Amino acid sequence: MSLPSDMRAFNRSVVENFRAEGGKITMEGMLKGSDLVVLTTVGRRSGRQHIVPLGYLTDGDDRIVLWASNMAAAEHPAWYRNLVAEPQVIVERPTPAGIDLFTGTAHTAAGAERERLFAKLADRFPHMAAHQQQTEREIPLVVVERVSGRAD
Repeated sequence: MSLPSDMRAFNRSVVENFRAEGGKITMEGMLKGSDLVVLTTVGRRSGRQHIVPLGYLTDGDDRIVLWASNMAAAEHPAWYRNLVAEPQVIVERPTPAGIDLFTGTAHTAAGAERERLFAKLADRFPHMAAHQQQTEREIPLVVVERVSGRAD
């Protein structure tokens, strides 16, 4: 799979499609039909909001799990570095009734929690879990717990 040459423009188009289609990805290409969330973080240096579409797992009704793979790059993705600095985030998650918008608090899973969640990731998305073998850094698994907002 080849990545788009302009990831920022690509991510913007994915977010626009997600929002326009009530949480569904209908645009042609590698993400069509994917289950994604839209994550808004606050830039650790700029203080501005940054928006990124991400794959996710659910872990109970009010928790989602994100993986900071960055396609197995040597560095953590910017969205992860942002939420480490400011763990209050906004999540847009698809539901049968449309987009569930909520604020959440993020933390990086460690120990037994990380092991359990990584097993869940490997079961559901083995190609994403395989990124761990392609990089020397430990790929963070981020748990976002709902703080407020509607629950569909």
